[in-house]
Amino acid sequence: MPLQPGQPCSPFHAIRAIDYTVIFVRDMAAMRSFYEGVLAFPLLRELSPNWIEYGIGSNTLALARPSRTAAEAPTPVGAASLQLAFKVSAAEVDTCADELVRQGIALVSPPTNQTFGHRTLFFRDPDGNLLEIYAEI
Repeated sequence: MPLQPGQPCSPFHAIRAIDYTVIFVRDMAAMRSFYEGVLAFPLLRELSPNWIEYGIGSNTLALARPSRTAAEAPTPVGAASLQLAFKVSAAEVDTCADELVRQGIALVSPPTNQTFGHRTLFFRDPDGNLLEIYAEI
């Protein structure tokens, strides 16, 4: 939103990107197995058994037990904490779907061309978070 004359400049205008995303996990072993084994995300570092980081492009995805950095209550079973979308090429959406099925991961929605110009694929991680693989078409 552009500043109007006389409006103070917010220090938050300095934010240019999301540097890392933290998923608060219920089952660290299952989540780690999924993100390392199924999605094959490269491990950046493990600060403790309660904090694990993966490199995705120029960003970091961290798995953490609640209360590692903030005193959050665990997410109730059956409730997704978040949705993550991972961008690939159009052909790779189908390749990713095939790989997920090969590894026994249930698809919430198979590869589908959306009217808004994306080819999407939805599935869940072991904690129930909604994950999307998509491409612009």
